[in-house]
Amino acid sequence: MKKLPLQPFDDDGPVFNEPWEAQAFALVLALHEAEQFTWDEWARMLNEEIVRAQKNGDPDLGNTYYQHWLNALEKITLVKNISSNSEIHAKAEQWRHAYLSTPHGEPVELG
Repeated sequence: MKKLPLQPFDDDGPVFNEPWEAQAFALVLALHEAEQFTWDEWARMLNEEIVRAQKNGDPDLGNTYYQHWLNALEKITLVKNISSNSEIHAKAEQWRHAYLSTPHGEPVELG
């Protein structure tokens, strides 16, 4: 397996860098299992995000992969009418507020 310079690894292979990455990954799996989109649709959306980012200067070192994953997740939920822009922005604001209100070292959770 090709290791990118900033991609986190352990002895078993690639790992998530942050908890939100694992949550975004799980959300994509859950939406696919609920038949909200096909793997082909997901792969195309994720690829479009990665290509767009590279064209905009992303050096593709492995540390931004899940940002592309999240961007693709937001777009596919809009395209498939799973959520709206206002719902996405409201949820992002809830997480931002939770992050700012959480003491250092504690897990960030929505109330």
